[in-house]
Amino acid sequence: MYQDRTAGDGAGLEGGFVDPVFDAQAAFARVMDAFARPGRIIDLGGRTRPPSPVPPAAGAFLATLADADTPVWLDAAARNDAIAAWLSFHTGAVVVDEMCEARFALVCDPATMPPLDEFALGTDAYPDRSTTLILSLECLRSGPALRLRGPGIETEAEAAPKGLPAAFLGQWAANGRLYPRGIDILMVAADEACALPRTTKIEER
Repeated sequence: MYQDRTAGDGAGLEGGFVDPVFDAQAAFARVMDAFARPGRIIDLGGRTRPPSPVPPAAGAFLATLADADTPVWLDAAARNDAIAAWLSFHTGAVVVDEMCEARFALVCDPATMPPLDEFALGTDAYPDRSTTLILSLECLRSGPALRLRGPGIETEAEAAPKGLPAAFLGQWAANGRLYPRGIDILMVAADEACALPRTTKIEER
């Protein structure tokens, strides 16, 4: 387990919700809307200021949904004492070393993102016991156009995330074939977020 060396000295304690109840409720409603409408970009900015390089949208998501019962895995770009202290103070969540133990995983360097099947995939009986991956990208609007289909999308939707890993589409297709198991993803860039539930099918345009 990752050892946080700064939680007790005041580092990482700023930058949480100003109004915890109101901000968490507002962020939760927007996150639920994003997962109900895959491909729709939502604004989660202005509510948290997590340590660099964690985007504000990722901080708002974690401050809303992470707690002492939801272990968090951080990639190498995000694994530092300030972020661990921020998570501990504002959410109570513990940072874990093993991806398969994480309820939430934060990847701040998409180029080194582990294969999706190394995260917790849930079981047929308990598909909710899987990891939700928070994937930080350069931008959600200026990348190659992708066609999205599936539940929550009337016919099709379009997304244009910039900076997805080269192997992402193939891994995502394999993730979809595991249903009802599999991971869900929240793509984030700065203040914005866009959800990809495991039921969403993605094709290049």
